[in-house]
Amino acid sequence: MNRRHFLNTFATGLGGIALSEMLANAASTADQGILGGTHFAPKAKRIIYLFMSGGPSQIDLFDHKPLLNKRHGEQLPDSVRGGQRLTGMSGNQSSIPMVGSPFKFGQYGPAGATISELLPHTASVAEELCFVKSMFTESINHGPGVTFFQTGSQVPGRPSFGSWLSYGLGQENSNLPSFVVMITKGKGGQPLGAHLWGSGFLPTKHGGVQFRAAKDPVLYLGNPEGISAESRRLMLDRLRELHEHQLEGTPDVEISNRIDHYEMAFRMQTSIPEAADFASEPQQVLDLYGPDVQTPGTFAANCLQARRLAERGVRFIQLYHQDWDHHGGLPGALPKLCKETDQPAAGLIKDLRQRGLLDDTLVVWGGEFGRTNYCQGKIQPNFGRDHHPRCFTRWIAGGGIAKGTVYGETDEFGYNIVRDGVHVHDFNATLMHLLGIDHERLTYKFAGRRYRLTDVHGGIVNGMLA
Repeated sequence: MNRRHFLNTFATGLGGIALSEMLANAASTADQGILGGTHFAPKAKRIIYLFMSGGPSQIDLFDHKPLLNKRHGEQLPDSVRGGQRLTGMSGNQSSIPMVGSPFKFGQYGPAGATISELLPHTASVAEELCFVKSMFTESINHGPGVTFFQTGSQVPGRPSFGSWLSYGLGQENSNLPSFVVMITKGKGGQPLGAHLWGSGFLPTKHGGVQFRAAKDPVLYLGNPEGISAESRRLMLDRLRELHEHQLEGTPDVEISNRIDHYEMAFRMQTSIPEAADFASEPQQVLDLYGPDVQTPGTFAANCLQARRLAERGVRFIQLYHQDWDHHGGLPGALPKLCKETDQPAAGLIKDLRQRGLLDDTLVVWGGEFGRTNYCQGKIQPNFGRDHHPRCFTRWIAGGGIAKGTVYGETDEFGYNIVRDGVHVHDFNATLMHLLGIDHERLTYKFAGRRYRLTDVHGGIVNGMLA
């Protein structure tokens, strides 16, 4: 006899009644989330997360270090490295020569943030951005690094950030999922697994829904040929009755989730095509995102799609753009990646701002770690940089963020943090704070302990806040 059957039969089913009541209470708070509201007044309502998978080089994009150009080719001093761990890809090098950036930098925004010539459009919105130059992580490889930022753990299996937000605050629009994921089409680099947007041990309804570059953005959403909307509705009604009958005998929250999934899919048959249709967008808006915006699956198209979803009430919109892992060929590859992403990301900021949405939307840009100040292998014109978790740069804009600022500082070699380090857990705790959530109080009990996005760590970075 299993536990559920025992509870349903024990003392004339009183155990099952108690369990059913607990599950009903959980279901009754599903739409507004388990919290039933925020812990305190939020500065932002949603997040658009632009994840640059592979680890963009902060040395060549944001964290300008003239000393590296001056000492180009010299060995990295032992006093700077301090015996820190290197990856297996450069740890066996007999020579670790420092290499300066081949790109020019300028200063932009109120704080004079240094931005590479590769990002002119990002420079044009510098007054809206907070550059965090002192990020650090324990992860030195891609898989654990991306997973750590997205789930708070280097090991797959935990709920993703978007799932925690859906679980805590629920849906703002009952016709759209609260968590949507888009991946730029046709990119290479490290693979991205569904665990990055999965619900982990949270109810499955809180997992991310992937939008694809296709006629039908969500797989299996449309009706098969010959099946009308009326027929689908009748089928779902009968299926719901069967599930409710099953729920009476086996009060399992996942049965309720299954009912919710089918009903959401039915509503999405109308809402998704409308949200994915750019036909109503005026030319001046399309121009903000650049020439690729009307090509499905491009980063530009995904950025515009993200804005359309944000204004329709989707709480967490995750965009992935791969191929930033430049162990070699950096001077040739990095400009191409920047050309693909620079104007769309800046266009998103401008579009949100002119619609009044930037005031309550957080936009995050960054990868899982940074790149080394030294060359991987021998110095050559088309050199590369290895992974560097000790310090890297991310930027953030939107509701509650200190606009036009630079937070944190690295040493003159760009190798270590010298002021105001920000760990992954600190970063995530700060994002949750801006959303009105106390990161220590949004928890879920699983396998005998309470879990949260920030595990048992994390503190609010007040210097990032307005």
